[in-house]
Amino acid sequence: MAKKSNRYAAIIEKIFFDHYKKGENSFEFVRQEIKDAADALGVSLPDNLGDVIYSFRFRTEFPKSILDTQTGQNEWVIELAGRARYRFALMKINRIVPREDLITIDIPDSTPELIRAYALDDEQALLAVVRYNRLIDTFLGLTTYSLQNHLRTTVKGVGQIEIDELYVGLDRNGCHYVIPVQAKGGNDLIGIVQIAQDLKFAEEKFPGIRCRAIAAQFMSEGIIALFELTVQDDVVKVIEEKHYKLVPAKDLDTKAIRLYRD
Repeated sequence: MAKKSNRYAAIIEKIFFDHYKKGENSFEFVRQEIKDAADALGVSLPDNLGDVIYSFRFRTEFPKSILDTQTGQNEWVIELAGRARYRFALMKINRIVPREDLITIDIPDSTPELIRAYALDDEQALLAVVRYNRLIDTFLGLTTYSLQNHLRTTVKGVGQIEIDELYVGLDRNGCHYVIPVQAKGGNDLIGIVQIAQDLKFAEEKFPGIRCRAIAAQFMSEGIIALFELTVQDDVVKVIEEKHYKLVPAKDLDTKAIRLYRD
């Protein structure tokens, strides 16, 4: 893992400084440059070129040499900028991480054991338990339906994106909603880039329908954090956050159930 991290860091560092000029706050590069950088550095090419970009978008901190060019409260992010094109952009960032002081709400676990047995990774397991336990309905107070998962599509000015799961829903007045859900497990971080592209997708593909962007993240002890997010003044903001824990029905605290309504 460390070897891969060092290789990715060397590649992204070369791409960055091939373009960066002091005072710039954005510049673009193309996918081919990943291969070119690996060749120039004499390092082995990753099997999946896109994993280099994904790693620095959601998992890994940039090398110190790149971090040293940041200014004030601004940080570098990598945005999608079209087909096989990416953009380094210097943006004000706030980290979206689960709060430690929120109450945990117990929910009867409706996840089929067979699903738990064969979930291949944290992200797939998280999407499954959210779906089977109708946590989106509970969280938003809507009736929702999973329309498609791992949806790959294109957005103007962004290029190809992937939405982990897309729901549609309606409220008691019959108003319709489109609900993109991003699942985060392990060390993946919730960030402005993915939330912003989800909102752009909804605006382009579902004009006139209200979008409610959701992020789900595993916490310790099997707790699931759900966030409703938006982008305001180029910063991702939390509209609401709730923590849920799936437990056998026999383990529900009947006293707590009565207190939840308060």
